[in-house]
Amino acid sequence: MPSARPSTADKRKVFRALHQSGCFVIPNPWNVGSARYLQGLGFKAIASTSSGHAHSEGYPDGAQTMDDVLAHYRELAAATDIPLNADFEDGFAAEPERVAANVTRAVATGVAGLSIEDSTRGGGEPLYAFDLAVERIKAARVAIDSANAGVLLTGRSEGFLVGRADLRETIRRLEAYSAAGADVLYAPGIKSKDDIAAVVKAVAPKPVNLLIHGNWMTVAEAAELGVRRISVGGALARSAWVAFARAANEITEQGTFNGLSPAGSAPNLNATFGD
Repeated sequence: MPSARPSTADKRKVFRALHQSGCFVIPNPWNVGSARYLQGLGFKAIASTSSGHAHSEGYPDGAQTMDDVLAHYRELAAATDIPLNADFEDGFAAEPERVAANVTRAVATGVAGLSIEDSTRGGGEPLYAFDLAVERIKAARVAIDSANAGVLLTGRSEGFLVGRADLRETIRRLEAYSAAGADVLYAPGIKSKDDIAAVVKAVAPKPVNLLIHGNWMTVAEAAELGVRRISVGGALARSAWVAFARAANEITEQGTFNGLSPAGSAPNLNATFGD
């Protein structure tokens, strides 16, 4: 008889254990097919990508409703046997009490972790004011603890992605998010070894997530700097779009079909999805 699939509680325990030592990659699928393919490759956990999923549904990043996003989490969590971390953007609210309510709904989808970022949803300042940003993490922490679900909370500081590449301020925010209850800290956009090492040192012993979306650092190099978790954001989805767009544009512009015959053998998707 086939073995029983892991429960949501099982996946959450596994996810927490992954953060205790070593360095692991948590790739970002954009739909069920890509999620199950990554699981088949042996990855121990996956993370959603807001941009990857939005583009697959014909939206710009950040334009989907929270209901759409929660349905996506629920679908990914149900379709896979490994933990799912949710890119919950800014919690889909500015006010801490609304963030808490939304986090409660996200936890109910079956995710093993979720992140709350400090970038605003357009207009005015690109980052939430420091005190408000901290209160938002506190609210998310309370919501998770109230659910007694064991979901891992990641606090994200987005300065390096929104034109505020100030390492000192980024570290100040990450330290505050750690004190407010974040289990994992994340500053997407940092790239230099000195900056990465500084972030790791500042929030130790809590784990740090590093975003790598190009060939500028290896897993081994990140691990040597003390990084515990690596994600790729929307890079896998973008790589798929690049191949698709190149082939489609060739057909419309040149009337040729070279892009439909890529070098190397195609993956046997029927076998991958047939179990």
